[in-house]
Amino acid sequence: MTIEIKAPTFPESVQDGTIATWHKKAGDSVSRDELLVDIETDKVVLEVVAPADGVIAAILKGPGETVLSNEVIAQFSEGAVGAATAPAAAASSAVAASTGSVTGGSSSGFVNPAAQKIASEKGIDLSKVAGTGKDGRITKEDVVNHQKSAAKAPAKAEPAKASNAPVLEGQGQRVEKRVPMTRLRARIAERLLEAKQSTAMLTTFNEVNMGPVMALRSRYKDQFEKAHKGTKLGFMGFFVKAAVEALRRLPAVNASIDGNDIVYHGYQDIGVAVSTEKGLVVPVLRNAENMSLAEIENAIRDFGGRARDGKLSIEEMTGGTFTITNGGVFGSLMSTPILNPPQAAILGMHKIQERPMAVNGKVEILPMMYLALSYDHRLIDGKEAVQFLVAIKDLIEDPARILLEV
Repeated sequence: MTIEIKAPTFPESVQDGTIATWHKKAGDSVSRDELLVDIETDKVVLEVVAPADGVIAAILKGPGETVLSNEVIAQFSEGAVGAATAPAAAASSAVAASTGSVTGGSSSGFVNPAAQKIASEKGIDLSKVAGTGKDGRITKEDVVNHQKSAAKAPAKAEPAKASNAPVLEGQGQRVEKRVPMTRLRARIAERLLEAKQSTAMLTTFNEVNMGPVMALRSRYKDQFEKAHKGTKLGFMGFFVKAAVEALRRLPAVNASIDGNDIVYHGYQDIGVAVSTEKGLVVPVLRNAENMSLAEIENAIRDFGGRARDGKLSIEEMTGGTFTITNGGVFGSLMSTPILNPPQAAILGMHKIQERPMAVNGKVEILPMMYLALSYDHRLIDGKEAVQFLVAIKDLIEDPARILLEV
């Protein structure tokens, strides 16, 4: 039975995608739910998996080609066996019949799809993995346990891992290399230009003494991690909570412009900028006003991990009423963050730097951080922008105010 392999249904905000990588070729046998192809959109990379056990009969869209929502990209023969893998499959069956087990993944039929996917992602040789499932099938747990065992073994010298950055050979010979811009990077460029050209963007600055929050974190971080099952207490959670309270006090900062209308949002959906190898993405904390500090920290950690693995969904990066970005993790001391339209403001955090400060007529060395608020001057006046930053400063310098909402 022939099945059409189609591109996923794209959301309204995504018009088309590009075939990034085919993990299988025509004639290959695959198992149900095994990864076939990656499709790159301007927001995320989507995965298309096999609908059943069978063979890829034909690939209709090659790498680099543009595809539309639900467009047919390949033909699939359900239940068939690829010519290249038929002998191996037969041999494996013979071994299974005579010994009752198959080890080492000599056939994809004896490898659980989840195990196959993890092995592909981690570069694990399945021939070295012992299967403990039925008939010697290699399970996900087998691959994970094999990886843990390998990690505990004495490490051998390995060549440095290749990065995604283009490698220029022949250094000192004025070598150049031209590579196409990814759809995600191209979309980021479009949005940055849109923000600069379609908004009256302005940035105001303030500084905050991080000493009180650092002392609070140092005092309770172990208890916090134990009470919340491994969730670590970071600084971002405090800033999200402070931003929620400041947005309540100054609703214009949480608003957006839609044509000739101003839309005031009665909720705080906070976007948290995450840097990945492919570019900057902004997953959103929905209804952050209802989240505890632990829930915020756990969600941010989850977003960060899945963003780097390309596992965020489009829905998780859509919307948002306000954004926080932290350039301090890369050592930035001060910057002017660019708006994330249609939002009216974005808060920039920076590196914590010890500086001499005047306190009650005396000079003290304090851990200071510069804060930057970029805002759309069409909607937010300078007074409101400054009041917002002052509110953030007051809440961070006296964290009890976050709990008391004063």
